Amino acid sequence: MTQPIQIGTAAQPQRGIALFGMHRERLGEILLGFTLTSYRIQQLWQALYQQRVTEIDEIAPFPVQLRSQITEAGYCVGLPEIAQVFTSVDGTERYLIACADGATVETVWMPEGDGGEQGDGSDDTAGAAGESSAEAARYLRATICVSSQVGCAVNCQFCLTAKLGVQRNLTAGEIAGQVVAVLNRHKVRVGRDRINLVFMGMGEPFLNYDAFMDAVRLLVAGVGIPESRMTVSTSGILPGIERFASETVRPKLALSLNAPNDTIRAEIMPITRKWNIAALLDGLRAIPLRARERLTLEYVLLGDVNDRLQDARELVQQVRRSGLPLKVNLIVWNPGPGVAYQMPQPDTVAAFQQHLMASGVPAYIRRPRGRDIYAACGQLKRTTEAGE
Repeated sequence: MTQPIQIGTAAQPQRGIALFGMHRERLGEILLGFTLTSYRIQQLWQALYQQRVTEIDEIAPFPVQLRSQITEAGYCVGLPEIAQVFTSVDGTERYLIACADGATVETVWMPEGDGGEQGDGSDDTAGAAGESSAEAARYLRATICVSSQVGCAVNCQFCLTAKLGVQRNLTAGEIAGQVVAVLNRHKVRVGRDRINLVFMGMGEPFLNYDAFMDAVRLLVAGVGIPESRMTVSTSGILPGIERFASETVRPKLALSLNAPNDTIRAEIMPITRKWNIAALLDGLRAIPLRARERLTLEYVLLGDVNDRLQDARELVQQVRRSGLPLKVNLIVWNPGPGVAYQMPQPDTVAAFQQHLMASGVPAYIRRPRGRDIYAACGQLKRTTEAGE
């Protein structure tokens, strides 16, 4: 059993008005109060999002007196803090991250990812063009799974996070701050290392739409992670999908489908009673896709519930009727205490995938990462002991 590792006093985040999470315009308004010229705004922006400072005193271009003035005025960098770390046998790390008000959420680091981006149109190469294989080998490749809420309100029956309910939305700074805290821990070189972000942690991003999209913009414009390296998963919040279709800067989209028809889906995902599969697929048609981009259908395989060949046949029909460039990510259900489902048999999973592929539907099996520390898909519930 993996035990949690306490990280110093990180469970007590900085107090004050957080600068991290603010856009350039708001930072400019604050610095105007100190009668500073405009170039200081750019220096502050770069310090927060490109240099990823954690303390005001680390903003090297600012004179000591200015740093003191900013601190005395009640401002701090305000990044969320990594409070505990759990390490899996496969190298995955699960973080319990503390926000300023004491709320905690979970974020996951997956070295080499879990294969979730296969077939969605992502550029799967690491490093710069023209790099030798030896040079490319020095590049880091990983996926960070990010939370958008404390808990979740959607109540998917197979998911441990649903047992928490929803406690509150995260701010844009708390969402983007999870990413930066993990980047700092692993000394990631944005622009050189290959980092993918998946907004698939705790919460439903489209039920916290404005803060989620603000975080995306900060990560793109500030931190420098391209939106094409990001994927957001929704359980099927149709108004959110419709808003998402009009965004000029947006991640790739994954719809958590998990069933071939509304009857099964309503049993395991009660939100289906509000927006059925046909309405969700209609909503996806409005999204303008990049060249070679595919939308993803996520499908959690539950033993003897949605994993039969008949289910695979119905799923193929749904994909064909949609007329959309779709690919399917198959996820073997990850067990957790108090959740009354079972894992499908390996031969059942293989047969399900084979039928999809033989029918012309791209289908990939996502590798489970960190299952032993409750870091895998559907397992996040702020456990403080790996066996809890």
